[in-house]
Amino acid sequence: MARILAIDFGTKRTGIAVTDELQIIASGLTTVSTKDLLPFLKDYLKKEVVELFIIGEPKQMNNTVSESETHIIPFIKKLEKAFPGIPIKRVDERFTSKMAFQTMIDSGLKKNQRKNKALVDEISATLILQSYLYSK
Repeated sequence: MARILAIDFGTKRTGIAVTDELQIIASGLTTVSTKDLLPFLKDYLKKEVVELFIIGEPKQMNNTVSESETHIIPFIKKLEKAFPGIPIKRVDERFTSKMAFQTMIDSGLKKNQRKNKALVDEISATLILQSYLYSK
């Protein structure tokens, strides 16, 4: 089996998480600068087989799409062009940043460690991926 890769897209940084090859466990991979995201993915896919991209879908509380969707849609088009054989699914990402922050607190990270926004993005991507795995 191949891995599933999740993306928590941000205008500055993007969190990335992947499954193991059996698609059982979601693990944070890294956080990359969004401007370096496509080159990072191209390099990663030279080493690993990915069968599906999961991309967070930011929504408002009333279930309408968030304004950050205007940045995500152009990225998705670039992703589809760069990797035409890999399907993309969207997963509601409401509350993932808050849940990621709470996860950091629960795991005992000190206050200055919890200020690491890159870690929050990576944990958010992991939560998005875990949500997808639970749903299938």
